[in-house]
Amino acid sequence: MNTLLISILFYACYGILPLKGLSAAISMPSEIIWNSKSHIVLNSYGFNAQKKSSFLFNGTEEFTDRGLTVVHFKSPVDFEFKTFDTYGSEKEAKEFVAILLKIQKNNSIFSILAHDSAAGSLSPFSETLTKMGFPVLGALKNRQAYIMHNFSGNIVEKMNDLSLNETLRLPEPLTDATEYFPKIRYKFEPSIDRYIAHAGGEVDGIKSTNSLEALNQNYKRGFRLFELDILETSDGQLVAAHDWKMWARFTDYKGELPVSHSEFKKHKIYGTYTTLDMNGINKWFAAHPDAILFTDKVNDPIAFANAFVDKSRLVMELFSLMAVEEASQNQVNAMISQDPLMKIKGDKLGYLAVNKVKHVALSRRIIQKETDLLLQLRANNIKVYVYNVNFDPGKDEKYVLENEIGLVYGMYADKWVFDPLPTGTSK
Repeated sequence: MNTLLISILFYACYGILPLKGLSAAISMPSEIIWNSKSHIVLNSYGFNAQKKSSFLFNGTEEFTDRGLTVVHFKSPVDFEFKTFDTYGSEKEAKEFVAILLKIQKNNSIFSILAHDSAAGSLSPFSETLTKMGFPVLGALKNRQAYIMHNFSGNIVEKMNDLSLNETLRLPEPLTDATEYFPKIRYKFEPSIDRYIAHAGGEVDGIKSTNSLEALNQNYKRGFRLFELDILETSDGQLVAAHDWKMWARFTDYKGELPVSHSEFKKHKIYGTYTTLDMNGINKWFAAHPDAILFTDKVNDPIAFANAFVDKSRLVMELFSLMAVEEASQNQVNAMISQDPLMKIKGDKLGYLAVNKVKHVALSRRIIQKETDLLLQLRANNIKVYVYNVNFDPGKDEKYVLENEIGLVYGMYADKWVFDPLPTGTSK
């Protein structure tokens, strides 16, 4: 194996290079293989690209929302950023221009990237931006990709109708203590019920098994809240599996999917780990009376609650407003999922109160965009648990614990990394 490939695999394994980009990276020239402390990767996608814009720095990948994102570099390992919805908000467009003026005055090192559409509310500032040295940004049209940086001491701008991708070396030395987007940290009390073992939790380094061994190992580690993905077999029996294709891959099953209940019970995950049907699920929770089950995938609250051993220790993530209302009418604890929550017209908090919803499941990727909603939910004692932990480089359980718990109540975690639990810090 040549030195280039060894370098790529090293960076991929340590989260510096996303594995999904490994095949493309193998063909890269050697100068593109970077030290994460000296380079940044900027990916800007216009609306028509239908991809999420992002930047990768110091082993952490950040995905951005619609508008323009300013990334300020404080040191080779420290940065801050903020996305401004310069398409839909005149107020945020004005704030964006004000930040640029401040950053330029302080001679700070920074970059800008656009996502989706960014020019809608920016057009009134076109002349101002041009005079500030941003002529491309001043002329930016909606749905265009855009990247800017001042790493060489001068403003460098690029625009494309579809997408832009840049790998750039940061200037050295780099020291800047200025904060333009100070993080707000919210006080919270450490509690075991902030952590849900995702798909039963990781077992022997393997995620998403929904297996008996995963429940046993993660109970011993400290989890008391356990999520299981519930699917229906071809003959109508409820079993725990993330999805049928993953189950087939885990068990090396080659037949048609979904399988029957009897076929499901024949197979072990990787030949080692025990699959769970309702009998196995009920037996385990009956033997662990302090454990609580959170379900995923299943959207029939009455049928599942009637099949489960103890409805008082059941919280069901539900994926339609009809299912949420059905749960409410039948005394089943509902956790409303992100999509139906966002579909509630008008007073979201009023709807949740009427239907006795005390739990919400949201992607951690929307935290920045939905801060106001999260604060409202927090103020009304509604527990928000975030998923997509470990989906993006650098965004693991420790990151969520140190940066996002407090604003959200808890997380779906693959690993127990919460001893000792930290005390919260006030904002």
